Amino acid sequence: MNIRILNNSEESQDKSSTSDLTFITNKAGKKLKDRFEQLIKDYKFLDCLVAYFYFSGFHSIYKPLENTEKIRILIGIGTDKGTTDWMQVVQTQIRKLSHYEAKEAVEEIVVNEFDNSDDNQKTEKGIKKFIECLVDKKFQIRAYPSQNIHAKLYIMTFREGDRHVGRVITGSSNFTQAGLVDNLEFNVELKNRADYEYAKQKFEELWKDSVEVSEKLVQIINEKTWYNTNISPYELYLKFLYEYFKDELSKTDEVFTKYLPENFKLWIQ
Repeated sequence: MNIRILNNSEESQDKSSTSDLTFITNKAGKKLKDRFEQLIKDYKFLDCLVAYFYFSGFHSIYKPLENTEKIRILIGIGTDKGTTDWMQVVQTQIRKLSHYEAKEAVEEIVVNEFDNSDDNQKTEKGIKKFIECLVDKKFQIRAYPSQNIHAKLYIMTFREGDRHVGRVITGSSNFTQAGLVDNLEFNVELKNRADYEYAKQKFEELWKDSVEVSEKLVQIINEKTWYNTNISPYELYLKFLYEYFKDELSKTDEVFTKYLPENFKLWIQ
């Protein structure tokens, strides 16, 4: 029988092997949102390269982000309610889009997300804060039109004089409520300076070739979504009628529909 006796160093290493992992999985005590909040007091800039950016992700961490000087988000094209057949078409076509067409695609996606967003105070408060950050240029958001972005990369640059120049977190989490908190994810935190500099360099290259959409986002949200406050009493009344009679309006009964104004449903929505 072979018996191995661990020395103190090996025993200590064995005990810590499951408690000092670099993986961030969103299990209890290992949520990506919590790790961001732990690091956020030390870093100055945050750069995000993600396939999807949703307002739900912003709701989750916007309070800690108030201490960050500049946040840059480079996104693909996505919505907050999962991938649909329509979205798969958009993702396929994004490789062919010009910069103008990319901005138009962003408009359609943002409007679609708002149509499916939760109607509550938290959502509205988060959107208001999000717009403030865009207007103040604390947030910069760009879309990459040349190809799909499937990467999930978060680059944190610490303040001058800190012990590290920065950290990188990469893995499976998108910048969403699900990716930051809810889903089982596998992310890893990289502390090596070479990893930080490599990630930063690649981010800068993609950022340079991307399309600025920050101002476009503000315009879309204020003019094309339910967040729009420039609604006349008459339009509000029509919206009320539509919501109240929505089930009836969806019917195809010709006896009923022939009395509706032409293109009524299309206009009221």
